[in-house]
Order: sequence, then structure tokens, then C-alpha cells
Amino acid sequence: MLNRENIGEAQRIVVKVGTSTLTHETGKLNFFRIERLVRELSDLVNQGKEIVLVSSGAVGAGMERLGLTEKPKTIPEKQAAAAVGQGVLLHVYEKIFAEYGQTVGQVLLTREDSVKRSRYVNSRNTLLQLLAMGVIPIINENDAVAVDELKIGDNDTLSAMVGTIVDADLIIILSDVDGVYTANPQTNPEAKLLSEIAEITPEIDELAGGPGTMRGTGGMYTKIQAAKIAVNAGIALVIASGTQDGVVREILTGQAVGTLFPSKHNRLQVRKSWLAFGARIAGDVQVDSGCAKAIAKTGSSLLAAGIIKVQGEFEQGKTIRILDPNGRELARGLSNYSSVEIERIRGKHTDEISSVLGYKTTDEVVHRDHLVLMV
Repeated sequence: MLNRENIGEAQRIVVKVGTSTLTHETGKLNFFRIERLVRELSDLVNQGKEIVLVSSGAVGAGMERLGLTEKPKTIPEKQAAAAVGQGVLLHVYEKIFAEYGQTVGQVLLTREDSVKRSRYVNSRNTLLQLLAMGVIPIINENDAVAVDELKIGDNDTLSAMVGTIVDADLIIILSDVDGVYTANPQTNPEAKLLSEIAEITPEIDELAGGPGTMRGTGGMYTKIQAAKIAVNAGIALVIASGTQDGVVREILTGQAVGTLFPSKHNRLQVRKSWLAFGARIAGDVQVDSGCAKAIAKTGSSLLAAGIIKVQGEFEQGKTIRILDPNGRELARGLSNYSSVEIERIRGKHTDEISSVLGYKTTDEVVHRDHLVLMV
């Protein structure tokens, strides 16, 4: 488990940089800040570390090239700006990284690359091969072709998903905020920066505000969600300000910079990592307190007897969330029954399933081998 004392041991690091860090208030690229970041990451590679860069800024770079003064509002306009901007942004990265002796490769991802297991594995193989060849992958969501149902949503979430795909040790999210505060520092002068968050409680969720700057799309909420994904996959995550010179180096030397979310001890296997963070959630089942305790303590299979409520419509084989009596997520897993079937057998003992349905697929609604704890 990585903490402030041993965080420098992180070998494979995903660095996410937001639009507000890469651009000026005018929306145009901030070359000075980009050059500092590239220099810092190149130095880490020279130290023997593996770096994956998740970069925002494609739409902003496209706006500049197209002469747009306002951020596009429609999906076709955003996609057109991204199509132009992705080439511009990569050229900037390629040029500056080359000055420091580094080779980069662009990888564009969409939700389909994580939802479909075969594409998830293919993405993993490609990224690991690039790292093995000494290449720095530069990743962005494929905004030029992605539509809402295919979009991952934001680059905070994308960085966490990339971290799970490549088995990263650490994710660093660089933004226009210093980390997580006890209140909104823009409106409350008494707000204090939280140096470490060991557990993401509902109270921590409440601290997350709305979207950040006008130029960015993700607020603190998306960063907290990214932290949930990371720590549950055994990856530490730090949220810090991208405007601070040498911030990545300071983080890796154990300085109290930003907010650290220490990783949990478990390291999910590739299949379970996809199950937890790649597959699309189709619905929820809520369980009683006894069932919740058994699942949280031992990761036991989910039986119909412990289910008290079904939410959503889903077919057999879909990924569902398992919630405790208070609605907190306990686990995710592949359902052996549809939502209609579960509604009929919920609260029933295993030996009653056949008489209720007229058949029985399995004893378990979700088998423990297809279940991932999220607590």
C-alpha cells in the first residue's frame, strides 16, 4: 500500500492533466506549462519509471486552430474541434517530448474499449507493449467519434480506468485545485486542505462540488469518483494543482502536496478489474443487513434470500451493483438471473427457486467468483 512515506516507490504512474492546466484563460494552449510538465515526466522516465499521460485539451486546441472564441455547445461542433485539436495537441507533445529524448504514442479510447472485454484486453495489451518499448502513451477519449452513450464521461474517470487497465501503482490528477478541501475554498476562507483521505465516506462525497472552470468539464465530484475506482483497484491516487512547478516531483518525494487517497491492499485480476470498472452497470439489487455483512466480510456469493429490492431492468449475464440497506454500494458482479426473475425470487431460499420460476439456473444470483467488493 502506497502512502506519503513510500510513494516514491511507485513504478508505473498515470498522470492526468486537465484543460485548465494546459490552456490560458483565452482558451489557447499554455506552452510554458506544457513544457514544464513534459520536462518533469521525461525526467521520471529517465529514472526508470513508466509514465502514461492522460491529456485533456483536444477541444481547446481545436478551438484555437479554428479561430473559435467560445467553447462549442453541440456534439458535432465539439467533435469537429476535437478532430482538429487532437492532431495539434499530439504534435505539440511529440515535438517537446522529442527534445528530451522521449518517444510518444497516441491512444484514443471510448467506452466500448472498456465495456467489451475483448477490447479491454486489447487496450491493455497495446498499452503494456508501448510501455515495454519505452514509449510514453498519450491517451485521450476519442471525442471526434464518441457520442454520449459511448463516452467515458470525463478524463478523470478515464485516467482511473487507464490505471486499472495497465495495473498502475499511482494516479496523479493535475487540476486547477490544490486537492480536496473541507469546504469550498472560493467561498469559505476557513476551508482546509485534506492531506489524506483514507476512506471515501458519504461525507467526502458531499464535499465534491460541481464543474470546475469554464474551460474544463470535470469538477471535484468526478475526481472523487476516479479515486473510488483507483483505491478499489489497489491504486493510490493524488489530486494536486497542475499550476505548481515541479508538483509531480514533490508528490513522489513524499511531500504533503495535494490530497492523497492511499490504495487498498487488494490488486484485482484483469478480469475482475474489467468487471468492476469497465463493464456498464445495468441495475441494482439491495440486500438486508445480514447479507450485507456476509458479502462485506468474506466476499460471499449473493443468494436470493438476502435480496430485498431490485432496481432497473436487466438481462441475465449483465453487471449489477449490490447495495446495503442504506443504499451504499457493497459490490459489483455478473447476475445469473434477469431483473424480472430476481424480483420473483427475492427473499426466497435457494431450494424454493425452482418452484417459483419452474427452473433454476444456479443457486447463486451472483457467484463469488464473478463478484468484486467495492468497500
